Amino acid sequence: MQLEYEIKFSNRKTLNITVERDRKIIVRAPLNLSIEKIEEIVQSKRQWLKEKINHAQKYPADTKPKEFISGETLLYLGKNYQLLVVDEPIEGIEFNQRFRISRENQKNANKLFKAWYMKQALSKIEPLAKMYATNLGVKFNEFKTSQMKYRWGSCTPNNNIIFNWRIIKAPMYVLEYLVAHELVHLIEENHTPRFWNILSIQVPNYLKAKNWLKVNGHLLEVDF
Repeated sequence: MQLEYEIKFSNRKTLNITVERDRKIIVRAPLNLSIEKIEEIVQSKRQWLKEKINHAQKYPADTKPKEFISGETLLYLGKNYQLLVVDEPIEGIEFNQRFRISRENQKNANKLFKAWYMKQALSKIEPLAKMYATNLGVKFNEFKTSQMKYRWGSCTPNNNIIFNWRIIKAPMYVLEYLVAHELVHLIEENHTPRFWNILSIQVPNYLKAKNWLKVNGHLLEVDF
């Protein structure tokens, strides 16, 4: 099996290898590390990478997309809520323990729901980011939600934090874990014992959140 991987150089001290949910291998390396040395390290991790790439639970079958018809359910903050298509005119999406959309807007449902979910993601996640930044004594430059599909969050070399808007479908304790996780990276770049120790102080039930993502993460990869 030929290992193909993407190298991302940055002003960091150590090399880090991750396997994204689309099975892409990403190598994050210091600026002064040679291609030859990177190849040597990647090959030394060959068996581990093969196991990650072929992990059945991490890459389950694709989830069937929604048709946006009455009776369907949509996931929001860890719970499924029923969708009702109504004849009365509704601007956008209404939500009150169930979703409502007008029949005349049904053809644009995907676009309207994406806009609604992105707005909710911004309103729920940004306050968490500010809270954990204060708790950790760190500062981030910019907060964004994005369209990225196979990552839940990212902390850039410029201290910008970016979150996948789809994580708003996860329970609140999972959002707390994901936000705190990225902000701890501003203190500890890699997933060292110190990293997990700092995170456990901020989010004591982080293992519960990690397990939820392990079992249900594929539900977040599709839009709806």
